[in-house]
Amino acid sequence: MNLKLKIWRQTNNNSTGRFEHYQVNANEHMSFLEMMDVLNEDLVSQKKEPIAFDHDCREGICGACSMVINGKPHGPLKGTTTCQLHMRHFKDGDTITVEPFRANAFPVVKDLVVDRSSFDRIIQAGGYISVNTGQATDGNAIPVNRNDASAAFDAAACIGCGACVAACPNASAMLFTSAKVSHLALLPQGKIEAKSRAKKMVEQMDLEGFGKCSNTYACEAECPKEISVTNIAMLNREYMSAVFAGE
Repeated sequence: MNLKLKIWRQTNNNSTGRFEHYQVNANEHMSFLEMMDVLNEDLVSQKKEPIAFDHDCREGICGACSMVINGKPHGPLKGTTTCQLHMRHFKDGDTITVEPFRANAFPVVKDLVVDRSSFDRIIQAGGYISVNTGQATDGNAIPVNRNDASAAFDAAACIGCGACVAACPNASAMLFTSAKVSHLALLPQGKIEAKSRAKKMVEQMDLEGFGKCSNTYACEAECPKEISVTNIAMLNREYMSAVFAGE
């Protein structure tokens, strides 16, 4: 496959970025990141600066492979991370535009790499849960409703990749924050600090400069783990309860 690539290049967050054009010959069985590896090998052989992009597990688990491909976070496939996108979903001669996730709270480190440590600070603001440490208790010692357990597990599937932020026209982090709040708030172990946790995490989210949620549902549509926006409703309930309770 002969492909034309239009890729964003930027030295750092303080520099002016620009698109640069490349051509690459790729096999249809390659993943998108393998295709990027081939391009970088070509650039290195020409003594040119390779393109910086983030990756780690390449198994769709860590969420590090944050790229906007042809205007869509992680590319055209639903429920798929960039590393699990394969070149067979493109056609010979296609022009592919690749950009970093764009949000003020995700400053560009270099080229396609952005700093998403704002997500870490939101999680840290949530604090802890009141669970005794020591010897493990029996798995059935604390009964959990099956529907609650399933919903908590679905919310915990969030990998914190930031696609929800990149997809949102306001760069809101509500889907991410709500997933992190919900997977604890739904379980008995997380209910003690549930209200204060939601309030602290929302406050930190605002401090990081994320936008407001306007219910476009773009976040759910582009989420590689298909996290539901129903979690945002739960976050709003927890937050308002904390405000009225004076948490």
